[in-house]
Amino acid sequence: MTSRRTLRALLVVHLVSAPFVVASPSAAFAADAPSSPMKEAGKHFQRGVSLYTEALVEFKRAYEIAPNAAVLYNIGQTHYQLQNYAAALSTLERYLTEAGAAAPHRAEVEQTMETLKARVGKVEVTTNLPDCEITIDDELVGKTPLAQPVLVSIGRRKVTAMHDGRPPETRFVEVAAGDTVKMALNLTEPERGGQPVGPTSVPSTTTPVQSGPSTTLLTAGWITTGVLGAGAITMGVLALSASSDLKNAHGTYPTNHDDLSKKASRVTTFSAIADVAGVAAIVVGGVTLYFTLSRSRTGDVKVGVAPRGVSLQGTF
Repeated sequence: MTSRRTLRALLVVHLVSAPFVVASPSAAFAADAPSSPMKEAGKHFQRGVSLYTEALVEFKRAYEIAPNAAVLYNIGQTHYQLQNYAAALSTLERYLTEAGAAAPHRAEVEQTMETLKARVGKVEVTTNLPDCEITIDDELVGKTPLAQPVLVSIGRRKVTAMHDGRPPETRFVEVAAGDTVKMALNLTEPERGGQPVGPTSVPSTTTPVQSGPSTTLLTAGWITTGVLGAGAITMGVLALSASSDLKNAHGTYPTNHDDLSKKASRVTTFSAIADVAGVAAIVVGGVTLYFTLSRSRTGDVKVGVAPRGVSLQGTF
């Protein structure tokens, strides 16, 4: 079974003869997507890309079973077609090394490598812990500390560091041709009791202190507001009654001047007390309301005393 698989892989060793850039189906057929012929062509295009992926698996398996420089040539060319320029460059370098001076495709491969060198960069990854597994675009490249920067294709690359007992750390980086991008990944300890704990940090044991007056003071504030409000209403009723008596006294003949003065004084007194009690109720109630809301609010609350009441502004 193994020999048949090896033979099948070696028979396709020279299927890929010259590099060319494979575009994505959406880019190749976007202009005429609505037409049926282009949709059909897109299906064939995608099938061709899938065949490249399957061929790469077969080539790699063939090389594992029977290492051969010719298979490396095909692996490198397939990586090129799949736009994995970093893998293509490193594989073709191995091909030239293993094939030696008599490599049948040396001139072609050297020209291809010059093109690939303009399409790769490097990523230098460090971590705060040793023995972290590093993956780039979900492919394992080694454990930290890495011996040297990792060769990658240009563009946006996904870099992940993993370590037993720690949540993985993932970042994305833009790599330009010829650049060496340095990345420092810090893996933190798992959360304990809802609080993330770092390598040298100590869990907090401080009891949170709630600002503002106590519940007892707030209760007293509401009681005072109620008493002042009730007093304002009572004085208002008495002021209305005294005003009615004063009006009746004015309509009585003969008019008693001392009686009118006494009734007018009562109206003034009751009205003044009602006004003072009403204003005090508004102020105390507004302040108490502010502190009551501040104990459970998530936004800012502003309380203001206006001529006709209390104004509230904020998020509740």
